[in-house]
Amino acid sequence: MTGPLWELLFKGAWVTVQLMVYSAALAAAVAFGIGMARTSRLWIVRFLTGAYVEFFRGTSALVLMFWLFFALPLFGWQLAGLWAGTLALGLSYGAYGSEVVRGALQAVPAAQREAAVALNFTPWQRMRKVLLPQAVPEMMPPFNNLLIELLKGTALASLLSIGELTFEAKLARLSTGESAQVYGSILLMYFVIAFLVTRVMRLLERRAKASVGQVQERDGRFLRGPSVPGRGARPTVVGGGGR
Repeated sequence: MTGPLWELLFKGAWVTVQLMVYSAALAAAVAFGIGMARTSRLWIVRFLTGAYVEFFRGTSALVLMFWLFFALPLFGWQLAGLWAGTLALGLSYGAYGSEVVRGALQAVPAAQREAAVALNFTPWQRMRKVLLPQAVPEMMPPFNNLLIELLKGTALASLLSIGELTFEAKLARLSTGESAQVYGSILLMYFVIAFLVTRVMRLLERRAKASVGQVQERDGRFLRGPSVPGRGARPTVVGGGGR
């Protein structure tokens, strides 16, 4: 391929990264908001958030993307292709992420919740100071998988004529007729982006685990050790009741 075609692919890769970042930011906000709400004591809150999760997990992100781009203008709203893709992917993957958040919060030992209650923490303080610091490290590996799936899902946006990597690759193939070289190149580009994302997520995972006193052994396992205040680790509430 010639230089201008490579420039076309790199331009598409940049749009893909933008779409992934915007969608991931929306998905993270949805995941934490819905996931925490699903642990609420109010049945109406659990019902409404559960309905959201079931709806967006059971519908196609591609069809939702088409609806936002082609059908929403009938109601007086016109979204640009990039934002229609961002909204569709963010809402869909946010529903999956909310289950990760809910599961991680419920996996926090009951003794930690009881200790926070004994310390007279408000529900928000319990969530912010006790539950989330211990749950976030457990969320990181599944969040990494979801982010990689989101990266691959950005290819759906090519059907809205957004100039992301897959769309630009299609143009390059039509210009050169070199299907193997063009699609082989974008496979490699997707892999490189996914590899970099994985490295960043694993770095964040190590830092999150270190913040709650978990140390990494050479075999890759994380072992919980005592938190040492003043050395970057947050002290966590331990025990089922106050002393």
